[in-house]
Amino acid sequence: MKLISTLLAASCALGFNAFAATSINLSAYQVTGNYTLDANPGNGVSGLEASAITFARDRGTNGTLFFVGDEGTGVVEISLTGQTLSSMSFSGGTNLGWPTTSTNRDSEGLTYLGNGVLVVAEERLQDAFRFTYVAGGSANLATAPSSSIGSGSVGNNGLEGLSYDARDGSFVSVKQALPQAVLGGTLDFTTGASTMGALFDPALLGVTSLSDVQTLSPVSALAGTDGADNLLILSLDSRRLLEVTRSGQVLSSLNLAGITSQAIEGVTVDDLGNLYLVAEDSGTANSRLFVLTAPVPEPETYAMLLAGLLLMGAATQRRRSKK
Repeated sequence: MKLISTLLAASCALGFNAFAATSINLSAYQVTGNYTLDANPGNGVSGLEASAITFARDRGTNGTLFFVGDEGTGVVEISLTGQTLSSMSFSGGTNLGWPTTSTNRDSEGLTYLGNGVLVVAEERLQDAFRFTYVAGGSANLATAPSSSIGSGSVGNNGLEGLSYDARDGSFVSVKQALPQAVLGGTLDFTTGASTMGALFDPALLGVTSLSDVQTLSPVSALAGTDGADNLLILSLDSRRLLEVTRSGQVLSSLNLAGITSQAIEGVTVDDLGNLYLVAEDSGTANSRLFVLTAPVPEPETYAMLLAGLLLMGAATQRRRSKK
């Protein structure tokens, strides 16, 4: 009976560890979908140069995706396999819906807050703008609630990614380079105040640029575990995707060099742990959506393993009884 108890304990421990993971293990992920994104999704919005993407769990049957291009013309809602569902333009005022200080309208970050509310980030100003998505409508970001993540215009090495953590309403952002930065904190879109501060020294990551960030808190299997605190950080220039802790420890990584020759600019994750990457066209081809998934053991696998262990234990016990 001692052997059987030991086997039971080992089996239970194995099952617990599998479902209470602290890492999604990027090395297990493989490309399972490759989709062309519309260059002209309608409503005056361009689908070229896709630069950021975010998952919306509360839209559609299994959720939808939103993406923006760095031409700053608007946001596009797509299915999980890249089909255009609708679009919303950035327009109004004297600068096509952007503040007059935005000389390039460089939309490089996007995150979803729920209930149709999105936040888009402008790279050079390092500002974030909140708006409610209306299919076929338009958003004037010049008059939208906003909050500043950094001070002053920093050119083409600024804010590259923004991600929302629904657990506590906080945000995480990354600055591309000169210097790199990984920031965490709160954004107040009523007062414009921000508490964003450095989480760790980006030199720990060993990559040459920071291109996007995504919290892993939406992944259902990580709920209540340390893994829900982890971040995905994308580096375009190093062509790598990293899973890191909020202290900068790299837990797993994925080499993106073999996926496409196009520049991969954005990453997001759904509640099942599936990854979605967008690659910009750089003006020569359509932007693309890549879906990456990892094998997940079915509950039946653990049931079969437990049954096998119990049979082995019972057979051993019978042999001992006959001696």
